[in-house]
This record gives sequence, C-alpha cells and structure tokens, in this order.
Amino acid sequence: MKGFVFHGPGQASWQDVADPGIKEPTDAIVKVDAVTICGTDLHILKGDVPEVRPGTVLGHEAVGEIVEVGSDVRTVRPGDRVLVSCITSCGRCRFCRESSYGQCRGGGGWILGHLVDGTQAEYVRVPYADLSVHPLPAAVRSEDAVLLADIFPTSYEVGVLNGHVRPGDTVAIVGAGPIGLAAIATARMFSPERIIAVDLARARLEAAHRLGADAIADVHEDPGQLVADLTDGLGADVAIEAVGVPESFELCTRMVRPGGRVANVGVHGRPATLHLEDLWIKNVTITTGLVDTYSTPTLLRMAAAGRLPTGQLVTHTFPLDHMEEAYDVFSKAAETGALKVVLGGEQHAEVAVPAA
Repeated sequence: MKGFVFHGPGQASWQDVADPGIKEPTDAIVKVDAVTICGTDLHILKGDVPEVRPGTVLGHEAVGEIVEVGSDVRTVRPGDRVLVSCITSCGRCRFCRESSYGQCRGGGGWILGHLVDGTQAEYVRVPYADLSVHPLPAAVRSEDAVLLADIFPTSYEVGVLNGHVRPGDTVAIVGAGPIGLAAIATARMFSPERIIAVDLARARLEAAHRLGADAIADVHEDPGQLVADLTDGLGADVAIEAVGVPESFELCTRMVRPGGRVANVGVHGRPATLHLEDLWIKNVTITTGLVDTYSTPTLLRMAAAGRLPTGQLVTHTFPLDHMEEAYDVFSKAAETGALKVVLGGEQHAEVAVPAA
C-alpha cells in the first residue's frame, strides 16, 4: 500500500509501505476513505515531537471501512463504516476506567502516527478496536466526520470543558486556526455573553466571525485592551490558548480576569514563561491536556443532527494520493487560506425527494 512516511525533521514522502496486518486479537484493519492533516503533524515534521521515529506513517484521524478484525473484537465487523479516533483506549487501566483515555497505560493513548503507524495511508491497523473506533451514522459524510476524530473533541474537552465555559462568560480564544474555530463553535453551546477571537491572519479572523465570534482582534492591535474595554477592565472569564507558542500562552494569562480560567490546548515545542509574579495573587486556574475523546459519541450525535458546523472548516479537498500537495497547502495557511484540508471522501449523488 501507500502511506505518508516521516523520515526526520522536514522530511516525509508518500511511498510504498508494508500492508498492515492483525497483530493482536483486539486489532482491526481499516481501509481509509478520508483523512485530514493536524497541526500536530506539522509539529512532528518540525522535529517538535522526538518520540516519532523515522519510518513512521503519520496521521491520527480517519474515516474508513473495517476490512478485517481480530478474534476478540465484538462491536464492529468487516463492512462497517467507522470513525477512527485519534486516541486509542485499552479500556482496562486506571486512566481508561476514569475516562482519561489520552493517558492510557495499557498500550493506548495517542499512539497512531506517533508511536505506531498512523492513518495517512490506504490502510491502517487500529489497536483496541472495540473502544477506539466509532460506527458512523449514514447521515454524516466522511468529509465532515473526519473532523470529529480530533479537532472537535480536542477543542470541546481541552478548551471549552476544561475552561468551564458558562452562560454569560466572556471567552477569549487566541488562535483562529481549526482548533480555535472548533472552540468557537463548541463554546457557543454554553451561551457565553461574548466570544473574542485573536489571530494574525485576516482570513482566519473572518472565519471566526462567520462561526460565531462576537469580536475579532489582530494580535498586533493590542487584543488585551479590546478584552479590557469589553469587560469594563475585568478581563476574560476564560482564555483558550489554541496556537502552541509562548507568546500566545502569555497573552492568555494577561487577558484573563482574577478568578478566571486559562485552558491551554496548543501543542508547545518551546518553553513558555509563567509569570507567577503577576498571577499568584489573581486566583487564576491554568489547565493543560491531551484530548481523551470521551465526548466523541455526543459530538457524533450532534453532527448527525446538523448541530455542528464541521463542513465550514474544510477549505481544501484532495485525492488521498495527493498527500504531499495537501501538506504544502496546509503548512502555508497564511498564503493559501487553508483551515482544514481533507483527503479522500466519497462522492454523494443528489437524491430527489418527491413532493407530498
């Protein structure tokens, strides 16, 4: 088969790789239909995730069809259309029993495209399939469902829920890339008074406004002052960091009100300064986290009901074998305007519904 293989910082290619096979009785083999590229994949290519060994197939998000299962798999069978979660769960360790699947100690957690071969290929082996894939409703298109493998549960769990967004809150989201945009969409479910989006790129700020941000601010135009002006000098109740650079984290800590919450979602490759000389007296709560994907079934039901704007985040689509082109477009988002790129996905014929 073909897969997108990491060879070291700055080096990867779409090439022939060995077909995956069943290694454990809990495995499933999925024929990949649609995948996407995550900002974390770009961090890997930069060398920010040293655990990823050269020779690893990248990717941790996919939709596809089960083609083979191990003898212990009970909840899916060949022919089933499934969402492959970015997080694998053994279901038995202490963390999995607490629904903290991202911290799995039984061979799961974030392993696809990280510690084992991932989803950016024609086929993928999914360990612990009973708990790590989700059967898909027919109403959800593959191109939409693939966004529920990572960015929507990540934004919802690590940003919105960890940040305890509540009705009437002012929520400042630093970073209007895919994660930040998904945070806007899911924060709106809790009826905050206002959502303020901060970014460098005008196109992304405009996308944030379309998805429900009440105010937008260029990072170079003193967004902290805008937050202060809109809150009578108090600051944001919740500041969500959705970039993964020191400057964005430090901006969040400056914008949050006393007693507020900073929810860090971004993947950081460099240290950030924690200004405790300013924060110690402010009763600020700071949370970090890797997504657990416990919310995926809920988000799938919402997507099937048309309650999540997944399709609005997809700006570019490619055939599966155009992986290198898709990476180039996604990595140059400031030039291309890319939000999410999707590779593969089925074509849907229009079905006429007779008049009653």
